[in-house]
Amino acid sequence: MKTTVADLMTRGAHVMAPDDSLDLAARLMDDLNVGAMPVCRADTLLGIVTDRDIVVRGIARNRPVDSTPVSDVMSEHVRFCFEDQPLNEVLPEMRQAQIRRLPVLNRQHRLVGMLSLADLATKASPQAAADVLSAVSEPAEPDRTAMPQKRAA
Repeated sequence: MKTTVADLMTRGAHVMAPDDSLDLAARLMDDLNVGAMPVCRADTLLGIVTDRDIVVRGIARNRPVDSTPVSDVMSEHVRFCFEDQPLNEVLPEMRQAQIRRLPVLNRQHRLVGMLSLADLATKASPQAAADVLSAVSEPAEPDRTAMPQKRAA
């Protein structure tokens, strides 16, 4: 019997509405001890907001955290998996795309949970978690498109 995403995922993920503020997202992430939250309208996945999104796309750009909606900084076009997918189909994608957390949808495309490195570490084989963690931890090329250019001396 193959292990599916449903066997390991965390159900009942807390979500943000697109109009929720960055400070609310940060406080909820702190309260829940998570680094990312799905952004949904009803149970339809619109995007995902991470603690890094709040810092890099919000605070670092002087966006007011009390009035900037998470939809302004969230990542859209989010990778996801289905709850009935075999784990051996999902792990290679997590490794290749260096994904730490993956929203889980049912076949009606409704959010039903999240699959994280923590789920793999506590519920899957130690090797599965180690393989994904190793790939996710490899340095990626920095995005220098928004960085100021150094002037020649």
